Parts: sequence; C-alpha cells; structure tokens
Amino acid sequence: MTDQPTPQPEPGTPAEHDEHDEHEELRPAIDPTLRGAVLELEQHAAAAGWDQPAQLFALVPAGELVAQDPDMAALVGLGPDTDPGVLVTVEQGELPPEVPLEELLAQIEWPEEVRGAAVVVERLVLPPSAGEVPVDPEEAAAFAAGHPDREEVRIVAAARRPQAGTPAGSPGSTYCAMRLRSRDDDFAVLEAPDLVPGLLDLLLSTLGAAPQTPGTQTPGTETPGTETPGTETPEDQ
Repeated sequence: MTDQPTPQPEPGTPAEHDEHDEHEELRPAIDPTLRGAVLELEQHAAAAGWDQPAQLFALVPAGELVAQDPDMAALVGLGPDTDPGVLVTVEQGELPPEVPLEELLAQIEWPEEVRGAAVVVERLVLPPSAGEVPVDPEEAAAFAAGHPDREEVRIVAAARRPQAGTPAGSPGSTYCAMRLRSRDDDFAVLEAPDLVPGLLDLLLSTLGAAPQTPGTQTPGTETPGTETPGTETPEDQ
C-alpha cells in the first residue's frame, strides 16, 4: 500500500518551528555514555543472530569495576588506559523462560554500585491497522503471531541512575535501539531515548529512579515511538 502524501506547511513558517520546538523539548536528552553501551550491546546481539532468549545486564562504570574487582575487570579487557566513565555490561545469566520479562524486572532492585541496567529482548509488533489487541497476554501473543502484518524486532533498552548532584526525584537517563528482522542491517537500526517508554520506565524502577514518562501504558504494550508504527505485544519471543 502506498501512503498518500500529507500537505505540509511552507518551510520556515512559525507554526512549523513551534511544533518542532515543542517536540524537542518533550524528548529526553541523550546520555552519550549510555547510548554507547546500548549500541555496543546491539552489535553483540546482532552478531548472535535472531531467535535468542531475553538477556539482562547490569551496567557498571569501568573505573569502579577496576577498583572493586580488578580480576573481573581484566577478564573483560579493562586496563589502566580505559576511560573510567565507560559503562561495562555484565550479563546476569540465563533468565527463567517461564517468567515474563516485565514480571521479572518488577522483582528486581539493584544495589547502589550498579549504575544502570539493560535488557535485550525480541518482540512482535503490529501496525495500528491491526485493531484492538487482546488484553490477556497469551491471547495477545497468539493474535500477534497469526497476524499477516506482524513484524519481528529486537529491542535493546537501557536505563541509568540520575547523575550525582541532580535534584532528588529526578528521572535517570534512558536509551533504546531497535532492529527489524525484515530490515536486518546496521544502517536501519532505530535509536532514541524513548522508543519503548513502558519498558524503559520499568528499568528505571529497578534502579529506584523516577520514570521518564509518568502515566505511560503497562510495559510491553506501548507503541514504540518511531516512524515504524507498531503495538508491542506483551509476550517475549
């Protein structure tokens, strides 16, 4: 199906600038260190291929890991020349496949030395034209799996505690990368601080941080905020 072009205002009109400025103000700022960790994880996940179970990672600053556990630091290739602010990803082992990821995250409270957390998970997304998705997780998964317009995606989502010196109750930073199976190319990876708000807010909650987007939908049922429309089903792939 070919989309019909939508009439656009002339470039440079006040309305265009106002709408753009409002959008930029609402979008969370990019944390470059967190973005680097997410993109590194995305590359590792891409190399492993599709049809993988969900993975959970702790994010620890390289400098703190070298100081607290030099043996582990050496094992992951950290040395005296490593930037101490770089976030090191530490995989948390195999996750129980019978427990939904969102349920598992709701039970986690990271210790202070863990500065952030990340997940890698495969999902099915549906276009808005798919209609109403069933509320029951099993029915929703079956509905998505049988829909002809379903799209498989791999999501790498991460959150980080607020930086030292920020006001109490401030939200932490978040970042996300999403790869579509139908466009499995490094140049087609979507990335932004707020692609899957519910999942990102749930990661923030494991760190005791305030959510970026109060009032968002239940994690795992939101529509990813990208140019690729889709409604995420609550079933891990």
